[in-house]
Amino acid sequence: MSKFNRTHMCGELSESNIGQKVTVYGWVQKSRDLGSLKFIDLRDRTGIVQAVINKDATEDLFNEAAKVRGEFVLEITGEVAKRGGAVNTKISTGSIEIIVSGMKIISKSDTPPIYIEDDAKESEAVRLKYRYLDLRKPSMQKIFFTRHKAAQVVRTYLSEKGFIEVETPMLTKTTPEGARDYLVPSRVQPGNFYALPQSPQLFKQILMVSGFDRYFQIVKCFRDEDLRADRQPEFTQIDMELSFVDIDDVIKVNEGLMQKLFKEILDVDVQLPMKRMTYKEAMDRFGSDKPDTRFGLEIKDLADIVANSEFKVFADAISSKGLVRAINAEGIGAKISRKEIDSLGEFVKIYKAKGLAWINVTEEGVKSPIAKFLKEEEMNAIIERMNAKPGDIIFIVADKANVVCDSLGQLRLEVGRRFELIDEKKFNFLWVTEFPLLEYDEEENRYVAKHHPFTSPMDEDIPMLDTNPGEVRAKAYDMVLNGYEIGGGSIRIHNQQLQEKMFGLLGFSEEQAWAKFGFLLEAFKYGTPPHGGLAFGLDRIIMLLTGTDNIKDVVAFPKTQTASCLMTNAPSPADEKQLEELKIATKN
Repeated sequence: MSKFNRTHMCGELSESNIGQKVTVYGWVQKSRDLGSLKFIDLRDRTGIVQAVINKDATEDLFNEAAKVRGEFVLEITGEVAKRGGAVNTKISTGSIEIIVSGMKIISKSDTPPIYIEDDAKESEAVRLKYRYLDLRKPSMQKIFFTRHKAAQVVRTYLSEKGFIEVETPMLTKTTPEGARDYLVPSRVQPGNFYALPQSPQLFKQILMVSGFDRYFQIVKCFRDEDLRADRQPEFTQIDMELSFVDIDDVIKVNEGLMQKLFKEILDVDVQLPMKRMTYKEAMDRFGSDKPDTRFGLEIKDLADIVANSEFKVFADAISSKGLVRAINAEGIGAKISRKEIDSLGEFVKIYKAKGLAWINVTEEGVKSPIAKFLKEEEMNAIIERMNAKPGDIIFIVADKANVVCDSLGQLRLEVGRRFELIDEKKFNFLWVTEFPLLEYDEEENRYVAKHHPFTSPMDEDIPMLDTNPGEVRAKAYDMVLNGYEIGGGSIRIHNQQLQEKMFGLLGFSEEQAWAKFGFLLEAFKYGTPPHGGLAFGLDRIIMLLTGTDNIKDVVAFPKTQTASCLMTNAPSPADEKQLEELKIATKN
């Protein structure tokens, strides 16, 4: 028989329980001594309830209550009563309290190094070091209840759509798929290594060869790459693969999944079908393959207007096959200071732009440091192209194509944030399609896969693999939400000869391709169905569902920017015995 006799969770009590004897367990949020009365706010994962110990209670109980401090773990028994003082509207149990008849201190606590409150302002380093305390905060626990519910919705939806959940290995073969692998040495085969999976990509394709038809799993993936606010070295994917499908089939299933998820979690109605945009259009209009479409400031091309300009910066960019493009920050010109303009000029330099030209359109005329270099007709044409009116300011970048797209794409986001142009209540979904199949890596002097080596080219572009591979489009698609890529996938190559040709374009000899991916190529010999799939970043989706902009908030035990765990001090040195068993020597 259990010695714990909990009848209710703290936050579940209400006026319907008045007159009932209850037993609750939890942590002390705070305690107050008013002489003849002692108050204890007891907290568990459901909320807080106030407990009252009257001096008329037994002397032992009253004296025991005097020992209570913050974060002690207590058992409290008593009768629920209507609150004697004013109702506390900040908590769900604010109209009732427990008149304590029995109390037991189960566990004592030192003074915590952080406050267990949602509005506490500790540094991130302190929060991560004492993560077990940080996770006690109601706001943090709410995030993980949301994450739990989201995972349930995903499993239910995909199961109803005929998917089967299959686990794939965590210890697998190292293959060149983009990011660095995390390697695990083999003790029984010294000198050989497993890799932790960057994704289940090869295994889920083999599951299609195996005839499972529709597979999914919610799975951990690992990539040894530089970190940022929305990236962790270990992350969670909603991974899926489907047989006998084309692009529209995969898109339809996943639009339904997002519609279901946002309705169940936020009661938000996602309108279907979602908008689609080609990669080229996204880069031309927004300078990004994951555009935030909640606001304007779209990029426009000025090259034809300034192709013969006397302004050397513009002319030189065009003559060297670069770009001259601009955004119109509508209404911002009337309120922006010169200091802020200069700071935006410094901002675009982060993205390798050499400078930022600007034209402020006012009622009195144009104010711009480049006005003296432009002919009147050029200036008027720029203003007309940008649909600028008094109160607007035009920002222009002239440089290499990738620099212009990157810097203006980031600039529109920065201006949107600084001047509060973004409606934070909106959820703008978008499919970006027709990505390039390949990118040319100038450092390595070869083509690399834009997504991964198993992505199928568009059927009509296959002949260009031999003549102009850089122009080949992929059967690839990303789902974008509010400027975040939340999922991406493709129709896969299911033909062995085409897959071998793809490896050749990526610089692999036939021997190298078989050495790295032979198990996949071998499987393709035995009847491969056409197939495709998609993987969502669950962590990023939970970020957007819970309104945080820091991925560490949605991962129970996250790593820092240096891939360290401050709570456990991982990574840490292995002892000599472990290294000897693995036949590994380290260099200082």
